[in-house]
Amino acid sequence: MVRRRLAMLLATGALALTAAPILAHHSFAMFDREHQIDLEGTVQEFRFVNPHTFINLVVKQDDASTVTWSLEGQSPAALVRGGWTSKTLKAGDELKMRIAPLRSGAPGGAWAPNQIAFRDGRELDASQSSIGFPDSAGLER
Repeated sequence: MVRRRLAMLLATGALALTAAPILAHHSFAMFDREHQIDLEGTVQEFRFVNPHTFINLVVKQDDASTVTWSLEGQSPAALVRGGWTSKTLKAGDELKMRIAPLRSGAPGGAWAPNQIAFRDGRELDASQSSIGFPDSAGLER
C-alpha cells in the first residue's frame, strides 16, 4: 500500500513538473493588453504556421520611414474554426488593427481576429474570441 501511494505521489509530481513549461509557453505576459494601440499598414508576410500565426506589417511613420511590426496571432487551428485559411491575408493587403504591443517597446505585439479589418473597410471574420485581449470596441472598421 505504501509503495502504491509513493508511486502515485511520484507520478503526480512528474506530471506537475512537465506541465510547467507548457503553461509558461502560453503566457501573454510580454504583451501589454491594458494599453492596446491601433496600427495601419501593409502586410509583408502572413505566416500560417504552428504553434502561432504571424503577420509582418509594414507601418509608415510620420517621417515617411517604415517600421516592420512582427505580430503574433492565434494558432492556425483556432483561425480555421473561424473560416480563415493560409490565403486569408496576402502580401500587399492593407490592414487596420488593434494590437497588444510588446511591453519591451520593440515593434511587435499580439493580434486577435476580432481586432483586424482591411483598410478599405472590408471586414475579416470577427466571430472568434479574442483570448487574452480586452474588448475591441472602438476599432473603426
